Amino acid sequence: MLDALPACMEKEAGIVSKVSVVPTQGGLEAAVEEALAPFGGAEALLAGRPEAHIKVNAVDFRPNTFTDPDALRAMIRVLRKAGAKRVYVIENCTQGNFTRLVFRVSGIERAAKEEGALPVYLDEGPQRQVTLPHLGDSVRVSAWVTEKLMEGRERSFYLNMPKLKTHLMAGVTLGVKNQLGFIAQADRIRDHNHRLHRKLADIFCLVRPDFTLIEGILAFNHGHYAPLGLQDRCVEELGVLVGSDDTLAADAVGSRMMGIDPRDVEHLALAAGDGLGEIDADRIEVVGDMGPFIRRYTSEMLDVFPPGVRLLKGRERCCPEGCYLNTLAVLQMLHVDHSAGGDFNILMGSGWEAEDLLGVSGGALIVGDCAAAEAWPFLAGRLGTRRVRRVEGCNNLRDIISALAYFTGVSPLRLVPLPPWESGRLLLLARLNRTTARIPPLLPLRRFPGR
Repeated sequence: MLDALPACMEKEAGIVSKVSVVPTQGGLEAAVEEALAPFGGAEALLAGRPEAHIKVNAVDFRPNTFTDPDALRAMIRVLRKAGAKRVYVIENCTQGNFTRLVFRVSGIERAAKEEGALPVYLDEGPQRQVTLPHLGDSVRVSAWVTEKLMEGRERSFYLNMPKLKTHLMAGVTLGVKNQLGFIAQADRIRDHNHRLHRKLADIFCLVRPDFTLIEGILAFNHGHYAPLGLQDRCVEELGVLVGSDDTLAADAVGSRMMGIDPRDVEHLALAAGDGLGEIDADRIEVVGDMGPFIRRYTSEMLDVFPPGVRLLKGRERCCPEGCYLNTLAVLQMLHVDHSAGGDFNILMGSGWEAEDLLGVSGGALIVGDCAAAEAWPFLAGRLGTRRVRRVEGCNNLRDIISALAYFTGVSPLRLVPLPPWESGRLLLLARLNRTTARIPPLLPLRRFPGR
């Protein structure tokens, strides 16, 4: 088992971080080079290392939620021109999906291969355990990450390339948050609750990029996961790149562009407190004009949900970082993009009394360990197990998708914009390569009897 490698290191007192802000209207390759120029350019950043690794944001294949493939193409060309002999594009997507599929649908796979880079699916192949330095948890990451980005940095340049987005549970999803993708999907469930921000800061302590380039060609408001049918209210063409060799400083500038104070983003404040970078505006030199790109965004979801579904919260803990907001995000997507509805309840949190549960009728989806411990025995006995489903753990997206598919009648196959045979072939390849992705059953065996 690997411990914290490298150890969290304090910044020297008095050092001011630098962040470049570059509009993209003049062309993406030129914008990438301009973003790297204040740091000596790509050749200086590579420093003779033969390998370059680009960690994209490919949480899902829903349009506009992932790092722009054309920006990725430009980054690969710049790195190869600067002397990188091998360029790898790496990611481990969100739960309920698998990276090989996300790369195919999003166009990231095609962009990488056409530019001479190799896609690396971090949910496939051998995994190694590492220890999060503050939480003390043991989590699995791809052996590729431990060998190339934690132990082999003398040969490997690591560039982090997130997208400029707000985030339902983390406030923003930029350079620090993008690294959650290093952890095996099953190990993201534990601590995906009120401890999420500490977990994000711990991962950043373990693996720190040589450079972070935030892609803001399009920016995302109202969270990170808006349905296609709501993207006219959530996605804005911004046309900007934000770059720095201090990931926290890049995240701080990206946050301020979205109207969010980075000191109010807990994982950024924790990482800064650990001495891992700078978020204080007075200690960050911005190269370029960020004024035209400043907005007033929010991480709060739009209030668009199926009217027949009742959202019930316990009197006590119902973590927005855990059971609550991701469940709502999946429900909203099924409703808006796939006309999903139904007559059922979703129960989350703890502190349930008997009188609360006596009023539950129809079907019941019980999400999270807190609610399951208190509500499952009573409701399963009263309504019957065919009318009640439970999802264990915090933010267990695979089982949330499966349960909502059961209640709404929307097959997971409908969520993938590929022919079933092609999706099946990609899944077979992923499983032959020992994927650890948590994928819901593609064809639900039964439907909620109320449908």
